[in-house]
Amino acid sequence: MPAAQKKFRSAAQTYAGYIAAEGYDIPLTRGASGNPANRFEALHVQLDPVEPADAEERPPLKTQFFRDFTKTILAKNNSPDVCFDRSVNPYRGCEHGCAYCFARPTHEYLGFSAGLDFETKIMVKENAPELLEAELSAPNWKPQIVAMSGVTDPYQPIERKLQITRRCLQVLAKFRNPVAIITKNALVTRDIDVLGELAAHNAVAVNISVTSLDRKLQRTLEPRTSPPQARLDAVAKLRAAGIPVGVMVAPIIPGINDHEVPAILRACGEAGAQSAGYVILRLPWSVAPIFERWLDEHFPDRKEKVLGRVRHMRGDGDKLYDSRWKVRQTGEGIFASQIEMLFEVAKRRAGITGRAELSTAAFRRANEQLSLL
Repeated sequence: MPAAQKKFRSAAQTYAGYIAAEGYDIPLTRGASGNPANRFEALHVQLDPVEPADAEERPPLKTQFFRDFTKTILAKNNSPDVCFDRSVNPYRGCEHGCAYCFARPTHEYLGFSAGLDFETKIMVKENAPELLEAELSAPNWKPQIVAMSGVTDPYQPIERKLQITRRCLQVLAKFRNPVAIITKNALVTRDIDVLGELAAHNAVAVNISVTSLDRKLQRTLEPRTSPPQARLDAVAKLRAAGIPVGVMVAPIIPGINDHEVPAILRACGEAGAQSAGYVILRLPWSVAPIFERWLDEHFPDRKEKVLGRVRHMRGDGDKLYDSRWKVRQTGEGIFASQIEMLFEVAKRRAGITGRAELSTAAFRRANEQLSLL
């Protein structure tokens, strides 16, 4: 086993302290319905299947929060598919529980499963703001756009209580370092005051992810995220506050939400969105069986059509994922081209033609100010 994997697994086994003494429960469903085997672990415990009638009588599965004793907070990115080189991830794992989440396999590096573990065992970086301030203060830090968050959502439910993302934003505002945010949670509007400070220096852009306008589909696909209307309201509030705001229609799932693209963009344009982008469904590693099971449970009649379209967009018609740069985000083939054309036409009709251009010109270090006195 590679040294990095041993490091993550060892660390995961030593986390003992809960952030919340009795967990943090929200009376909503989960995205995954089980824990698939961890591809790095030789041992896997397979629980007996539970009949639907029995499942309804089980107590709700509590979310557990563990302290993450990370020593650094700015993660490096080498993907040409995204527009940033550094990102801050206050949390590992995500309680939003999106069935399709491409980040699920990252939990396997911690010794957990990409299934229910990913959404019920959340690693919390309590000292993220302090680490961020130290790294931005370092002489070798080159001012650049920092993404928040590059992996899991920085505004998942526990953020309302812990405010780690907010405190990180306060650090970024102190240094006037540009930040790009993407989230599915309307909680981002809580931080309009800090975002406004950054916007005054052209140092912030917020992207709200809108996957569907159908409340029923949203609750099934992304069970613990903000409702569609709340996200549209968030777009309007951010725009009204003078904060650059865009939307991400991500992921676009053929046979599930692709037909909604024009309506989503029209609604987002009316709410004030200035830019828009999209990502085709990605199913790396353990995400594929989790999503297939989700289809079995919620759209069994569409399963073959959905997976057939996904395979077609991934090249040879046999695989569900293609990890190549520039291809994994958009797919290829006739169906991928149709989605691209549909998106571009709908975006123009919605009047969404802008693009945020962030600046590092106002960046400053606190110690630099002191040295002038």
